[in-house]
Amino acid sequence: MTTAALEPLAGRRCHNVLNSLHATHYFSPDLGRELGAVGVTHPHAVNFAVRSAALGAVGAGAVAAAFYNYKYELVARHVPAVWESATPGQVLAARARAVDATLRRLLGDEAVASAEMAEAARLALRATEACSRGARPLYAAHADLPVPEEPHLAYWHAATLLREHRGDGHLAVLMSAGLDGLEAMVTHTATGKGMAPKWVFSTRGWRQEDWDAATDRLRERGLLEGPGELTERGVALREEIERETDRLDRAPYEHLGPDGVARLTELGGAFVHAALTAGAYPADLLGKA
Repeated sequence: MTTAALEPLAGRRCHNVLNSLHATHYFSPDLGRELGAVGVTHPHAVNFAVRSAALGAVGAGAVAAAFYNYKYELVARHVPAVWESATPGQVLAARARAVDATLRRLLGDEAVASAEMAEAARLALRATEACSRGARPLYAAHADLPVPEEPHLAYWHAATLLREHRGDGHLAVLMSAGLDGLEAMVTHTATGKGMAPKWVFSTRGWRQEDWDAATDRLRERGLLEGPGELTERGVALREEIERETDRLDRAPYEHLGPDGVARLTELGGAFVHAALTAGAYPADLLGKA
């Protein structure tokens, strides 16, 4: 019996819908409220704490390395000081409460308790069975956390594992391509699909002069032209980065199989559509300006 091959972009499309739902909590007022209740109040400290808590009470170097595109000086202003306000365990528990509240608010209690949510959780968890820990610190740390019992939280947990698995591999590809964290963001923004510069400045700690310097370096390499448009070489590099990231992230989706990937993408797409309709993200988050 011949097993159908996975279509080349199927894993990427599935990841995109999973990641889109995972990331809603970073823009949710519920996250600030729950982290504030355990003593973490600064928005940057909240961000660093919730994503790195699975690693333990690590320092700024570990966080900057794992996150890749944040300015180290910004990280160091909040890490490791944030662990004096709350332990990693307290942060993880607060994050779970925030995710629960966010998903219920964006999707509604009916969707959270639906058979479709339970099915999506089963499929996403099955995909994670083929993830690998080697050279993937954020994935590996989250993979050591217990799977929540509630289906919507189990689905979010699996989406987190798949997001961090792809993300860790993506950083290896960026390094191989010779792009530092900010250069990677500049080229991604130039595709029209990345974060708008003002959001890069407000969330990643970079300033306009840093952005301009990175842009100049990329122009010298022949990857950018004009105010920040990708050249043919730049377009080709970004496409190659995504293809290589797909290759490193293919195992979970091959394990799930074409039918499972298609079904998970369908279910996840419906959840993301509902979240976007409910205003999960700022309207000006993405774009070149």
